[in-house]
Amino acid sequence: MVLITGGAGFIGSHVAEAFLAARHAVAVVDNLCTGRRENVPADARFHAVDIRSQELAEVFAREKPECVCHLAAQMNVSHSIQDPLHDADVNILGSINVLENCVRHKVRKVVFASSAGAVYGEPESLPVSEEHPSRAACHYGVSKYAVENYLGLYARLYGLNYTTLRFANVYGPRQNPSGEAGVCAILMGMMLSGKRPTLYGRGDPVREYVYVTDVAQAVLRALDKGDNETFNIGSGRGTTVREVFDAIRDLLGFAHEPILEPLRPGEVKRIYTSPEKAARLLGWRAETGFAEGIVKTLEFVKCAEL
Repeated sequence: MVLITGGAGFIGSHVAEAFLAARHAVAVVDNLCTGRRENVPADARFHAVDIRSQELAEVFAREKPECVCHLAAQMNVSHSIQDPLHDADVNILGSINVLENCVRHKVRKVVFASSAGAVYGEPESLPVSEEHPSRAACHYGVSKYAVENYLGLYARLYGLNYTTLRFANVYGPRQNPSGEAGVCAILMGMMLSGKRPTLYGRGDPVREYVYVTDVAQAVLRALDKGDNETFNIGSGRGTTVREVFDAIRDLLGFAHEPILEPLRPGEVKRIYTSPEKAARLLGWRAETGFAEGIVKTLEFVKCAEL
């Protein structure tokens, strides 16, 4: 039995599907703050529970998970700066509640979804390896890195195995085009509605994009590999925000230029990571190219807009 926190969300629902396809029993915990009930696969058991709640213990007692994939989070960089107490409440205290229940109910392993861009901050050199120090530029990055350290502590104190996966910018079907995070879906949604998107950093920031089903496969592999290790999960390639805009504009035939604004606080200028450690120890590499993935994402967003 695998318990997935945040399993009704964009990434979590794809992870749930991957585990079900691999014939694992799956239970999902999600408070539906940003997740959607219809994202949860029919064969997964669903619990509408907040990870900060005492009710989480009841879910653990009922489901008796062998492994936990911890994806539930407050993931909005701007919100983390505007309301750092809420960010810490969800991402740090909520995660401690998950880990305490893992120890209490003898969970074998935790796979934790961290963030490459938020944890590393502005990198010293590119591509960024897992040995690069954390110099987070926002509260969200600090909270994610704090949980990484808690995982190490729980491994030392209680023998709780873990694997930390530092995701690059994940994109694909079910990403919310009306949300605050997920530049690909947001740009698509705006262009489809005839609005001029705003490119912060004037379109120059470099980001790394990885398709959501590839990410789900990385989580699946981490279930039995990479104990007590941290991995970058990305394509290893940098793409400017302007290049993303142009690719989507070409697909849609969008006629307008973007609005260019300065970079917002908490955002880095350039980052992409090395996926070599994941290839070596997890046997994982991103398989979906950006051109292919953006077409699949656009097909979903078009249907969502109808």
